[in-house]
Amino acid sequence: MEQYVIKGGNPLVGEVKIGGAKNAALAILAAAIMTDETVLIENLPDVRDINVLLQAIEGIGAVVERIDRHTVKINGSMISDVNIEYEYIKKIRASYYLLGALLGKYKRAQVALPGGCNIGSRPIDQHIKGFKALGAEVRIEHGSIFTEADQLMGNHIYLDVVTVGATINIMMVAALSKGNTIIENAAKEPHVVDVANFLNSMGANIKGAGTDVIRIKGVEKLHKTEYSIIPDQIEAGTFMFAAAATKGNVLVKNVIPKHLEATTAKLLEIGCDIEEYDDAVRVIGTGKALQHTHVKTLPYPGYPTDMQPQIAVTLGLSQGTSIVTESIFENRFKYVDELARMGGDIKVEGNTAIINGVRKYTGARVSAPDLRAGAALVIAGLSAEGITIVDDIVYIQRGYECFEEKLRGLGAQIERVNSENEIQKFRLKVG
Repeated sequence: MEQYVIKGGNPLVGEVKIGGAKNAALAILAAAIMTDETVLIENLPDVRDINVLLQAIEGIGAVVERIDRHTVKINGSMISDVNIEYEYIKKIRASYYLLGALLGKYKRAQVALPGGCNIGSRPIDQHIKGFKALGAEVRIEHGSIFTEADQLMGNHIYLDVVTVGATINIMMVAALSKGNTIIENAAKEPHVVDVANFLNSMGANIKGAGTDVIRIKGVEKLHKTEYSIIPDQIEAGTFMFAAAATKGNVLVKNVIPKHLEATTAKLLEIGCDIEEYDDAVRVIGTGKALQHTHVKTLPYPGYPTDMQPQIAVTLGLSQGTSIVTESIFENRFKYVDELARMGGDIKVEGNTAIINGVRKYTGARVSAPDLRAGAALVIAGLSAEGITIVDDIVYIQRGYECFEEKLRGLGAQIERVNSENEIQKFRLKVG
C-alpha cells in the first residue's frame, strides 16, 4: 500500500499547472459513446477514476484509443452490451453517467448501484425521477438499476434538490428524446456547463446550462466532435489553500478564475493576497498571520463541498475561532480525528465543525479517509513541523494527477513510498 511521506515547514513557492476537470471528464467520457462516430477528447486528467471509466467503456465494446496521456479517441459504434458490471462501479460513482448515455442512445441500460468515496449517501432518486419523466421504466433488482423505454419523450422536470449527477444524466437522455425537455432547479456547476457544451458540439440542442433552468430540444442522433475539457477548479483550489497554509506564494496556471470565485473570496477573508489574470491566479500567504472566518458549503456558485476539508485544515492554523458548516454530505468530517493527531483543535457538532486555530501542526502518521480529505491532510503535512506519513493515498490518486511531483515543483519535500524501508530512507535524506 502506497503512502506519502512529507517533511513539512517549507513555504510553497513557484508555478503549478492545473489539469482537466475530473468531474467534467467523467460525464463527458460517458456522453462520448452516445454517437457511432469517433470523438476526440483533450485535456483529460490522467487519474485513477478516469482510467477505470475508460476500462468500463471498453468493457461494453466501445473502441478506446489513448493518443497520449491527456488525449483519447472513443468510438461507440461497436457497443454490444448495455450492462455495466459492479467491478467498475464499486471503484467510482460516476459510472452512473453510463445509465443516461446508454438509455439515451439504446433506450435501455443496466448499471450496478454505485460505490466511490465514503463521504455520505448520494441517493439516485432524482436520476430515476428524471428517467421516468422521459418515458423510461426503472427498476432496481439484484443490486443493479435496470431502465428501458419504448420511446423517450421530452417532459418538464423539477428536481427536488439541486444535484449535479441527476442534472447531467437527465440532460444526456433528453438530448436524444423526442420533443422538448425543461429541467428546473438544475445544478449550475461549471462541469454541468462543460457537459452541455460537449453535447452541443455533438449536435445536441441544449440551452440554459449554468442557470437553474435548462431547455433541451431532442435531436435524432449525435455526431463526432473534438473537445477540450475545462480546468479542474478543485485541483486549483487545493493548491491555492496549500499556498495559504504553508505561507507560500504560488501562481496557479491554466484555470478559469470565474470558477474559483468562492474559494478566492475566502482566501481574501483570511488574509491572503490574490492576483487574478486571464487564466491564472496567484495566492500570496507570506508574512501575515491567517485570520478566522465562517464558511458554509453550498451548490455552485456557493462554496464547494469538495473544498471543505482544504479550507478547514487552513483555518486550523488561523487566529481565532472559525466555523465550517457542511450542508451537502453528512460524512465529510472524517479527517478531523486524523488532524487531531497533528495537533489540530476541531470539534464536530452535527454538520458543523468549530475550529480553534493553533500555532502549528506537528507531523504524525495519518490516514486519508477519502479523496479531498486526503489532499487536505497532505496540506496539513506540508505546513507541519517534522515528518508526516499519509496512508491510503489510493483515494488521493483518484482525483489528483502527479500530486507529489507538482508539490515538489513548488519546493515541497514529499515522496510516494510503499515500504517502511523507503520511509526510513526519506527520513535520513531530509535529516
